[in-house]
Amino acid sequence: MRFFRLLKIIITLHRYGLYEILQRFHKTSLLAKIIEASLWFIPKKCTDKPLPTRTRLAFEELGPVFVKFGQLLSTRQDLIAPDFIIELSKLQSQVKPFSGIIAKQIVETSLKTSLDNIFNSFSDEAVASASIAQVHKAILKETGEEVAVKILRPDIGEIIAGDVKVLQLAAWFIEKIFKDGKRLKPQDVIQEFKKTITAELDFLQEAANATELARLHKNDPKIIIPEIFYDYCTDDVLVLEWMDGIPIADIKQLKANDINLETLSHNGVNIFYTQVFNYGFFHADMHPGNILCDKDGRYIALDFGIVGCLSEEDKRYLAINILAFFNRDYKTVARTHVESGWAPLDTPIEELEGAIRAVCEPIFNKPLAEISFGQVLIKLFQVSRRFNITVQPQLLLLQKTIVNVEGMGRMLNPNLDLWVTAKPILEKWMHKQMGFRGFINNLKTELPYWSYSLPTLPRKFMTSLNTSQEVQNLNGILGKLLLSYQRQNRFLMLLIIVLVIVLWIKL
Repeated sequence: MRFFRLLKIIITLHRYGLYEILQRFHKTSLLAKIIEASLWFIPKKCTDKPLPTRTRLAFEELGPVFVKFGQLLSTRQDLIAPDFIIELSKLQSQVKPFSGIIAKQIVETSLKTSLDNIFNSFSDEAVASASIAQVHKAILKETGEEVAVKILRPDIGEIIAGDVKVLQLAAWFIEKIFKDGKRLKPQDVIQEFKKTITAELDFLQEAANATELARLHKNDPKIIIPEIFYDYCTDDVLVLEWMDGIPIADIKQLKANDINLETLSHNGVNIFYTQVFNYGFFHADMHPGNILCDKDGRYIALDFGIVGCLSEEDKRYLAINILAFFNRDYKTVARTHVESGWAPLDTPIEELEGAIRAVCEPIFNKPLAEISFGQVLIKLFQVSRRFNITVQPQLLLLQKTIVNVEGMGRMLNPNLDLWVTAKPILEKWMHKQMGFRGFINNLKTELPYWSYSLPTLPRKFMTSLNTSQEVQNLNGILGKLLLSYQRQNRFLMLLIIVLVIVLWIKL
């Protein structure tokens, strides 16, 4: 089965003339010519279209894994030429829905009961169809509520597993053959991609993601997250609240319903940066197909198969970098890249600062409302190759989402000033995390651990003494006692300081 899939991939790439890419490189040109010669009898398609367009069409024909990987590549300005970026960003899954009969069978098998025992009605035709799943509308028998039933495509797991192996092989080849291979970490990128797309196959994980986002936005009047009906959810069936809304890309209908597009664009950016910096947990698939707007102008988020998580360290360096960019403090940007390990330790700070300034100044000479953070990322990636800056796989989802959010915001409001919306959120987060207040917050976080650890110190000390070798001389034991005494004194002093600060806060 996998052999035939690999054969289909090889033939599809040939039909769209994509081996032309390999012919451009000396190390792979011979391989490309051999493949092309071997498939001479298979006619080519779309020969009148440019190579980037043919690449997009080939990826769409190859199915969900290649579509989603192409969408990921469209954010990799350090790896892909601008004309390919434009085409790959257009990638959409054009997948016909599978039979409604099969859909009903999957639901009954998964829930281990007849549909009549759960639903008053269940649509025969899918109301939405994508590369991994499709959605049917239904009415719950128990409560009479309208729900959306999301059903995983049959055998999609096997197809994805096979295609990911092909991509892993390609990544290994790129890393071994090309000069920039190791720096770009293609195998790490594919591994991160594998985790992301595999997570999309687990609907219980998607349900948990939706629930967490709903909890985080519980008191947020700008966004609605549909309720999950866990009693009817499995790893391949997801039942959630039916949401009526206007597609966010339907500007005409939004205007007809008197939706304030300026406010809507501002709220979208606000929601995204709040998720990233306040929660470290964000909806990472915020393209127009997954966003609706209700009659009150609130966002309705859908499809939570892809979420991103950022560590406190990631958030810190991102906040510093973004603030420094918009303040045109290029030395801080350069220094942060080195301190974070993104750039080698021996990177000349002044040279990196100068290179960043050279590519960013032309952008920042425009009014703030015209500045694209996506363009800033593109320019920064152009610098990265020159200075051996390491690609951070864990930030790929964030980069992709930033581009999506920016594009969506500017679609609603071409004059959107991203900086006006983002800056207060970033500055508030920085103020909370750094300085004296950040110090106090960190102390509060660590106190539960200290309250457990401190009482155990005497026991651990005695255990350490008892297990000392008997052959230790007296000086060694006395030295250990003295060192332990000094450490305990320092620890007790630190504890006293912490308790004083906490009492002061309480008072």
